[in-house]
Amino acid sequence: MTKIIASGKTIEEAIRTGLTQLQVTEDRVKVAVLEQPSKGLFGLIGVKEAKVELELIPDPMEEAERFICEVAEAMGLNITVERKETRDGMYMAISGSGDLGMLIGRRGQTLDALQYLTVIVANRFSDSHIRIVLDAEDFRERRRKTLEDLAERLAGQALRTKKEVVLEPMTPLERKVIHSKLQGHPKVKTYSKGEEPNRRIVIVQK
Repeated sequence: MTKIIASGKTIEEAIRTGLTQLQVTEDRVKVAVLEQPSKGLFGLIGVKEAKVELELIPDPMEEAERFICEVAEAMGLNITVERKETRDGMYMAISGSGDLGMLIGRRGQTLDALQYLTVIVANRFSDSHIRIVLDAEDFRERRRKTLEDLAERLAGQALRTKKEVVLEPMTPLERKVIHSKLQGHPKVKTYSKGEEPNRRIVIVQK
């Protein structure tokens, strides 16, 4: 938690000085007045300046980004994180040098775990729930295409065999891709069964 003490002829001036030092706006700090300004004898000498303490309020996304970078650094990776708002929440894309596959893991399991922890970190500093999608080397997009191809292939299998096709356990995000891809299919439908983390999608003929 960053705290500084700033002085000025008035409370307002002391706050402005502190904000300049921190390079933030007033909504990003908590202000505590330590000393009120006062004038000396006959208002001429011994002027006492106002003194305030400014405590920086953590930004949830900055804290999330710092956490990701610290994890990557511990793995020997030098990364940068780009953020953008999407309808699914905050999209955070990781890029950098080194083997980013270490951050992705088998079928994205490491990336999913890091995303889960990142969401926890961000929401520690937020009054409202923040959703985060974490990506590295466009893994999410590549995985989405793979899942959509799989959905079409298994839908065909369900029609040929006239039997239900049960997929392997998937994360909620991955199941959403399969459901969305086959939602408008004229001949098959999907539903999920089981409990997390072993919840599976079933594809059946309508």
